[in-house]
Amino acid sequence: MNLSTEIADTRSGCFSTRTPNLQLKRLIVIESLQGFTESLPLPLQWVGVMVAGAIPFVDSEGAATIGVISGINPPIAIAAAIVGNVIAVWLLISLSGNIRGKVARPAGESASPKRQKLRRSFDKFGVPGVSLLGPTILPTHITSVAMISFGAKKNAVLLWQTIAIILWGVAFGIIATIGVGLLF
Repeated sequence: MNLSTEIADTRSGCFSTRTPNLQLKRLIVIESLQGFTESLPLPLQWVGVMVAGAIPFVDSEGAATIGVISGINPPIAIAAAIVGNVIAVWLLISLSGNIRGKVARPAGESASPKRQKLRRSFDKFGVPGVSLLGPTILPTHITSVAMISFGAKKNAVLLWQTIAIILWGVAFGIIATIGVGLLF
């Protein structure tokens, strides 16, 4: 019985005495991701990370982690994740600034509790605070559009969201690099 068969047996509920430990399973997953990534042409490896960075809730921090774990050179994975996230957020900010005036909430209509909470945070911390702390709660895509809807200047949101995307992407990329290094 080889290692793949043993893992398949554990997934189907048949436990064998040769079941690999959790650390070995993690190594197999990482090796599988690395093998898949390495099988792609080099440009597709980091384009895939860029696309992942453009997805809400993945953002630069998740995409950088995915890239590093997949075996892409960490600086390339981090840069690709950041570029993908920045492009998506810049597009959203550009579109939301143009749409804001057309879909403004009529005076007297109340906002949802979540929107009110985000507005209080915006009033308390401003664009820099919401941009830098926002990724702990919501993706940059959502916080960017919300700040524009609250009347923040488009250039300020672009600047601070870019700074936040870079900081979070680099931080998670470094953490992922250290984590992968500890596994090997």
